[in-house]
Order: sequence, then structure tokens, then C-alpha cells
Amino acid sequence: MKLVKTEEAVGHVLCHDMTQIIRGQFKGPRFRKGHVVTAEDIPVLLSMGKEHLYVWEMRSGMVHENDAAERLCTLCRGDHMLRSEASEGKIELTAACDGFFRVNSERLIAVNSVPDVMIATRHGNTAVKQGDKLAGTRVIPLIIEEEKLRSAEQAAGEAPLLELLPYIKKTAAIVATGSEVKKGLIQDTFTPVVRDKLASYGMETLAVTYSGDGVENVAAAIADMRKTGAEVILCTGGMSVDPDDNTPGGIKQSGARIVTYGAPVLPGAMFLLGYYDDGTTVCGLPGCVMYAGATIFDLALPRIAAGVEMTRADFAAMGEGGLCLGCKPCHWPNCPFGR
Repeated sequence: MKLVKTEEAVGHVLCHDMTQIIRGQFKGPRFRKGHVVTAEDIPVLLSMGKEHLYVWEMRSGMVHENDAAERLCTLCRGDHMLRSEASEGKIELTAACDGFFRVNSERLIAVNSVPDVMIATRHGNTAVKQGDKLAGTRVIPLIIEEEKLRSAEQAAGEAPLLELLPYIKKTAAIVATGSEVKKGLIQDTFTPVVRDKLASYGMETLAVTYSGDGVENVAAAIADMRKTGAEVILCTGGMSVDPDDNTPGGIKQSGARIVTYGAPVLPGAMFLLGYYDDGTTVCGLPGCVMYAGATIFDLALPRIAAGVEMTRADFAAMGEGGLCLGCKPCHWPNCPFGR
């Protein structure tokens, strides 16, 4: 930092805000800390009584905070993201569409381990709406060494740190299991819940069928629903280990490749996910999906809608944060569940 005559300050960076007062009209910062002084600014500064300024001298090998934020933004920004203008050394990214948001956590930590740089994001592996904030980038000082930015860029690697995947699965079919439902002994209150959850991700329910009990009946109902062309098939109920709960067996007999039967998430431990050779997704939904505020289905559905093929490792990683705290009233999705 040094003191210079205002007339000699062009190209230098202001070290603090400059307040302007126009009686009866305006009082506030006319020039912000970090502003790079231009020739047009000089008459204004002199009119404010600023004959000398404290500035950072821009030396070779140093980068202004706005330029540094631009470079950090480039490390983050993937497709379907909008960016703000650089303001006071900060750039924000927002979602250009609804979708599933992912963060490369390992590389983000590596970047944030470089002194004097920072990238803050929302939690990855979450559903976002168009216009939601995704990330903010900036550096800590007004000017930063070029060497530090290069270290951050090296730590980030080639691909963007952030990814936003639009929802691409648009159709679904439901197999409601259980003889008591098929015979009309009880009302089907499960299907409406599933329909509503699907609709929230832009998915249309093409058909609903009632299979009754038995492995063969469930498998046959799934085969019928596959003929509808649905991209996702959801089997409701019959997912526990009781002898007459045959949904997992029916899904397996239908030819699905089972990724997982069971997940380290409560509620929803008895969830099943699999795939057919043509890419169709199949899920077995435990009864908790019908009545709980948030379950494993709410964690998996955004991925399914975005066309992300899940692995056993994806489910294993859900254990941390996979315990719903049962808050009353339920605050999902504004809560730590699944984070």
C-alpha cells in the first residue's frame, strides 16, 4: 500500500471505499475498495476532496481480485450455469435450469487448500431449481500472486469442478403390489404419493397396474409396464423380508440387473434399484415412501431423473447424512438429510 497523488493514481487499486456526499441527494460509496482507478475517475475524486489516495501498486506477477475471480469462475463453471459480473472481487454462478447438481469434492478441496483463494458451493448431489445459487468465487486479498492462481488451476485439473445435469427421464409406470390393494380391501394411498414425486421432476406416469402378490405376478406386471415405453418403472410395497413380500424377487425375475437391495439410509433401508439392458430403470419402494416426509427415494429420484446410472458405491456414500432426524414439522429439503 502506498500514498499517491490522485492525478497519478490511474491503473492503481483503491485500498478502501471512497464515500461521496451530495447534500440532499446522495451519501454512500462512490468507489469501492478494489476499484481500478481510470482517467475518468480523477475529476470525480478531486471533486470529493481526494487529493491523495492509498492504493495497491499493481506490480508484475500480481493479479487484481476481479481478474482472479474470473479465473476461478472458469475452473467451476459447467454447462447450464449462468454467471454474474465480477463485483467487489466476487462472481456467483446460478442454475440455468432445473437439474441435479454435482461437485467434484476432492478437486474442490485441493483448490481451496491453495492460500488466498476460495470457491464456496452448495452441497453436491442435490436437486436444484432454475435460478438457485450454485457457487461463489473470489480471492482474499485485493491483489494476488499469479503463482497462487496457477497452483489453483493446476489443482483443479481440466474438467469443471461443478456439473449441472438437466432432467431427461420423462416417463414412468407404477406397479402397485399387494393382494389387499388389488382386491380393493384397502385404498391405494401409495400411488398418488409416487405420482406427485415424479411430477415434481417433470415425469409423467403413463400407467398404473395392480399385480397382487407372488413373484410371478410381480414379474408379469413389470413386463406389461415395460411395453408402455416408460423409462422408469416403480414397484410399490412388498420390500421387507417377510415371506409374502415378493417384490425384490419379482424384479429380479423380470430380468433386471440389481445394483442394490438395501441402502444405508433411514427411512428407506429396504430400497431396491436396478437396470434393464435397454437402460430402463426399476425401483422397489419400501412403505416408508408413502408416509415419511423424506426417504431414500427423495435422494435417488433426482439422479434417476437426470439419467445418472447409480452404483453400489453411490449408495454406500449416502450413509453419512442418511439418517433422517424426524423433525416435526418436516423441513425437507431444507435440512441435513442426505447432505
